[in-house]
Amino acid sequence: MALEDFYSNCIFFLRWIHIMAGITWIGLLYFFNFVNVPFQGVLEKELKPRVNPPLLLRALWWFRWAAMVTMVVGWTLLIYKYGQGNLWTDADGKFSQRAMWILFGGTLGTIMWFNVWFVIWPAQRQIIRFVKEGQSPPEMPGLAKRALLFSRINTYLSGPMLFGMIAPNNYGAINLGTMIAVIAVGLAVPWCLIKASANVGQTI
Repeated sequence: MALEDFYSNCIFFLRWIHIMAGITWIGLLYFFNFVNVPFQGVLEKELKPRVNPPLLLRALWWFRWAAMVTMVVGWTLLIYKYGQGNLWTDADGKFSQRAMWILFGGTLGTIMWFNVWFVIWPAQRQIIRFVKEGQSPPEMPGLAKRALLFSRINTYLSGPMLFGMIAPNNYGAINLGTMIAVIAVGLAVPWCLIKASANVGQTI
C-alpha cells in the first residue's frame, strides 16, 4: 500500500536520493582506486594532457557532488528519523546500539566527505591545471601523493562505513569484539582489492 502522508513519502524519497548518491560516490571512489590508478601507471606521458583533463574533470565533478549530497541528505535523514522515532535510546533509557552503529557509519562518512572536498579535490584541481598547461612544477608530485593517500584512506574507511550504515536494520548488536572484527574486515577487503587491481583485467 502506497504511503499516504507527505512526511513518509518525503523521507522515503530522501532515502532513495541518499542511496543513489552514495552508490555514485563510492562507485567512483572504487573506479579511481581499482581502475584509474593502475591505468595511469601505464598511460603514456604524452597522452595524459589529452586523456586526463576531460576524463577526470567529469569524474571528479560527479565524485565530489555525490559525496556532498550523500552527506547532507544522510545527516538530514538521521536527525529526523532518530529524533521522530525516538531511536537514540533503548528501552532502558541508554544510548541505543542502533544509534551507535549509525553514528559510527555517519562519522566515517563525514570524514570521507571532508577528505573529498578539502584534500582530494583541491589537489586534483591543481594537478589537472598543470597537466592542461603542460607544466610539471616541483610541487606536482607532492600534490599527487596527497590526493592518492587520502583517496586510499577513503577506500579503506568505506568498508567499516558501509557496515555501520546497514547494521542498524540488519545486525543490531554492537560490542568491542564486533567493532574490532568490523574494522579489521572492513580494512582488509579494500586492501586486498587494491593489491589485486594492478594485475586484473589484462586479458580477455
